[in-house]
Amino acid sequence: MAVGAQESAVAVSCQARFHARWPELRDPHVRALAWLLDSPDLMAVDAPCWEGRIATLGPVSEEVAAWLRTLQQDPQLKRQLHDHLAHQPSARLGRYAEKLLGFYLRQRGQLVAANLQVRNNGATRETLGEFDFLVRRPHVGAGNGLEHWEFATKFYLLEQASLQPGRTVPSGEMPPDAFVGPNLADSLGRKMRKIMRQQLMLSWHPAAAGVLPEPVASAQALVKGWLFYSEPLPSLPPAMGISAGHCRGFWCDAAALRERYAERLEQLHFLLLPRLEWLAPARVEIGRTVDMDAVQEEIAARFGAEAAPVMLAVCRGPEAGEGQDAFEIERGFIVPDGWQQRAAERVRHAVIRI
Repeated sequence: MAVGAQESAVAVSCQARFHARWPELRDPHVRALAWLLDSPDLMAVDAPCWEGRIATLGPVSEEVAAWLRTLQQDPQLKRQLHDHLAHQPSARLGRYAEKLLGFYLRQRGQLVAANLQVRNNGATRETLGEFDFLVRRPHVGAGNGLEHWEFATKFYLLEQASLQPGRTVPSGEMPPDAFVGPNLADSLGRKMRKIMRQQLMLSWHPAAAGVLPEPVASAQALVKGWLFYSEPLPSLPPAMGISAGHCRGFWCDAAALRERYAERLEQLHFLLLPRLEWLAPARVEIGRTVDMDAVQEEIAARFGAEAAPVMLAVCRGPEAGEGQDAFEIERGFIVPDGWQQRAAERVRHAVIRI
């Protein structure tokens, strides 16, 4: 079913669902891990275009939910998580997410190997690829062998200037490459083609046999993330293979941001999110947030230093029993002048190449 036809089913935002599900989680790393485990998949598991090669963690069980709450409350266990993340730290969001998921899989006794490299057997010993995760989950029944997961956490903005809001768009008019990364170096189509045509085929390479501890029974992509829209959500064609319940936000320029919230400015708080805080909906001390005037100044300063989109969390203040924390209710990318034109050009070139 098209995504647009599912709007009633996703009327409750990802933020509202997350805050209601995990009110006791305060540590930012624990919250990020909970989001990875509990958030909707970005790709539809049953979409024909993926040919059964999309992995899913499925619903969080009561056992895992209890473990997450223990992770928040137990200082020793939480220290293990923090130490794990502090070892060889990286500013890359994808690497941070991998380490979070790896910690969970190891704690659950399901991780066989992570970031296992395959090298050419020749003189050059060049790296041919890497298995993100090799997993054994007895309750899944992958057969006689391991599950190979290619894991990705992605954030894409739909460049939809030529589309009419509210109508169903044939798949030929909205290629996956219309979803572009904020830095325009990547697209949803390009990423999924690489995963499906290259990365998931790694276990078939003769050189892989020398490093695999056991045969690989299945190879699938586990994809989490958020998609962002500049206009009312269009009806995405099922052929794109995007999950109907995916997490979503908006994108606009700085001028449109003020107009978007003009009638609620006194009720809202704003926060520019550092990259490593992009996963879970924000819950922060209210002192970290600012008003619209201040955030506009911050955005202008950022754009003055680098003309790249910034992630904004739009927050409400605390309610009864919530202390002095602000809670994200929406999120969006604020883009600099000229970004949309560059994005449109990138999409046109991508479609021509395909």
